[in-house]
Amino acid sequence: MLEISEAWQTVYPGACLGMMVVKKVANPEYNPRLEEKKLEVVNFLQAEFGNSDLIAKCQPLQPYIQYYKRYKKSYHVLHQLESIIYKGKTIPSGAALVEAMFLAELKNSLLTAGHDLAAVQPPLHLSLAAGHEKYTGISGKEQLCKQGDMMLADEQGVISSILGGPDSRTSLKPSTEQALFVVYGPAGITPTAITNHFNDLYENIKLITPEAIITFLQVYPKNQGIGI
Repeated sequence: MLEISEAWQTVYPGACLGMMVVKKVANPEYNPRLEEKKLEVVNFLQAEFGNSDLIAKCQPLQPYIQYYKRYKKSYHVLHQLESIIYKGKTIPSGAALVEAMFLAELKNSLLTAGHDLAAVQPPLHLSLAAGHEKYTGISGKEQLCKQGDMMLADEQGVISSILGGPDSRTSLKPSTEQALFVVYGPAGITPTAITNHFNDLYENIKLITPEAIITFLQVYPKNQGIGI
């Protein structure tokens, strides 16, 4: 399902990538059980990071902060956490699968992309951007990949990069029945952390569709996930 370039492994030693496929999902515009989950996540974050000094030292955040810094950018999940924990900003509502993913992302600080598996044309290729690759981002705007950025592509083109985010072509849609979730893990993010994150995401998805099932879960390149 995934081909990994030698350049990726050379430039980012110790990095990993997690992939999870969940079938029998639904993606309604609103789900009341996720609204309840939001309160649970906010309470957890406030208890975990009530002291602003703690969030800056959070282990899952540090690898992303360092990765973004090399491109003179800041990790957006950190800013989202600070807004919710310290400024009282509410977690926005959205399509249920996207919201389920965002809640897990906030709880665990791991960068996650969601795709409609039916729109993905395998095999997938994990590599480094040369700097000329373009794709339409989730917002509808054209993204130009940054040279050296981690990038995931299918047979038709880029579906996500760390700095540019996911594409619109394979994005989660109201009609999505099979979802692919991808976690980029710079060095310092462990396969165990990714697997636990996927478990949290799966529990959120089951709030939407209790019959949803994981059919594939793997962390690359260390093969420390589970294939189903």
